[in-house]
Amino acid sequence: MDSIIVFLQIGGAVALLLFGLGLVRDGVTTAFGLRLKTALGLGTRNGPRAFLSGLVATLGLQSSTATALLTASFVGRGMIAGRMAQIVLLGANVGTAITAVIVSSGIGVIAPALILAGVATARRAHPVVAGVGRSLIGLGLMLVSLSLLSQGTEPLREAPQMAAFLTMLDSAWPVALIFAAVIAAVCSSSLAAVLLIASLDLPAGLAVVLVLGANIGGAIPPVLVTAGADMAARRLTIGNLLVRALGCLAVLPVAQQAAQLILWAAPGMTALPVAAHLGFNLALAAVIWPFAGLLSRLLERAQPDLPPVEDALPRWLDEAALDQPPLALAGASRQALSIGDDVGRMLDQTRLAFRKNDAAPLAEVVTLEDRVDLRQQQVKTYLSRLGRDADEDDRRRSITILDYVINLEHVGDIIEKGLAAGVRKKIGLGLRFSDAGYKELDAMFLMTQETLRIAQTIFMTRDMDLARQMMEQKVEIRNFERQSAQRHLIRLREGLDQSRETSSLHLDILRDLKRINAHFVAVAHPILNEEGLLAESRMRSR
Repeated sequence: MDSIIVFLQIGGAVALLLFGLGLVRDGVTTAFGLRLKTALGLGTRNGPRAFLSGLVATLGLQSSTATALLTASFVGRGMIAGRMAQIVLLGANVGTAITAVIVSSGIGVIAPALILAGVATARRAHPVVAGVGRSLIGLGLMLVSLSLLSQGTEPLREAPQMAAFLTMLDSAWPVALIFAAVIAAVCSSSLAAVLLIASLDLPAGLAVVLVLGANIGGAIPPVLVTAGADMAARRLTIGNLLVRALGCLAVLPVAQQAAQLILWAAPGMTALPVAAHLGFNLALAAVIWPFAGLLSRLLERAQPDLPPVEDALPRWLDEAALDQPPLALAGASRQALSIGDDVGRMLDQTRLAFRKNDAAPLAEVVTLEDRVDLRQQQVKTYLSRLGRDADEDDRRRSITILDYVINLEHVGDIIEKGLAAGVRKKIGLGLRFSDAGYKELDAMFLMTQETLRIAQTIFMTRDMDLARQMMEQKVEIRNFERQSAQRHLIRLREGLDQSRETSSLHLDILRDLKRINAHFVAVAHPILNEEGLLAESRMRSR
């Protein structure tokens, strides 16, 4: 029972540490997110500036993982060259090591003052002040967690079982390396793992080995997160993992000597693991920096950019079926549904970028828009060559397909040139919608995605009831858009800073989503028109 309580205390302390890290990161992002991103995106003209930008960004975000993901998004969009991006991550690794030194330097006595100051400022309306307040709360909680971690691990330090376990690890350094890497990967933070290691009484050599493992584990989460990103972003995170792994394997055989060297060179350090963490990353940066360009080129050769997937080829447009109109129309319909799926993916990625405040998903929007343009042109060309055996119903169906793919192509243009551009502006300028405004826009996104799903079903099934539902939903969306615009103007009159800063952007996004819905709803027009249920004009007769 006592052992369970001890592990719960340690787990709670680690959870509090991670929570504090998250608060610091969120607070700094709120207060200085745009400045940090600008510094990271533009501060890579030479090696020293790239290294410094990675270091400063990590000191602010309190996470080399966050810096790695942000840098990967810039690399994916071609904003940072591969060599400079690798140097940025070397700076980020040093930044997280410096953070460990600061947090473990015995300043825990000021934790209550930091939390008090943070609570007093976190509720202020100004985003910079509020963000700084949240960061102070997070830093205070991190210091409290270190005190709890020290208290929680005290029984372990005195337990004979722990001594036996450490003896086993000390006699099997590769196992200890993997053990620490797993802990850091699970925590998604090498900083948390190093601070946990520093709270234990360990043999000098084993402490260095565990720190090496924590460095490897800290490089794993960015690799997993960017697994679905473009190849340039994946090369960056894989390269960072490779650099750390090679550095750790080089130091592992001489870990005992390295520990003695660190103790001799930095006798004033309170904890060997923290000093080893800093020394390892400084040495790694000094060794790898001159070869960053070579490393980038080797990674490009090992993982070249994938050739464009010829998914844009007319998969369902069978040339041999042109003499059989029913088969040709069936293939064209399936191709139109595929175009609708691409448009849906564009909407999903745009909404993801809007919600996460990250422009990385928008890179796929540009690619998909080009594919939508190409596919709709292929469908139009294919249907124009339909055989002479087509009867009136076949020609009417071909016109319906043409109308649908043309509307989808227009939607793709609106998403790329309107919605995606607006989201990029929001992210680039660090704009923040009011809570009410954000919820209204996100609700409009959801309604638009639902309209597309219904439109795809109507196009495939020509269901009359769904067509009626679509027309009713169009009225609801129009009313929602008008009411949201009115509520936005009310917030402007009330003097809300966030509403004033995002006024034109809020109305532009509403307008674009309304236009997209109108194009989707058009799929119901032919069905209702055939039944005589569609009015010629919305104007009332006198």
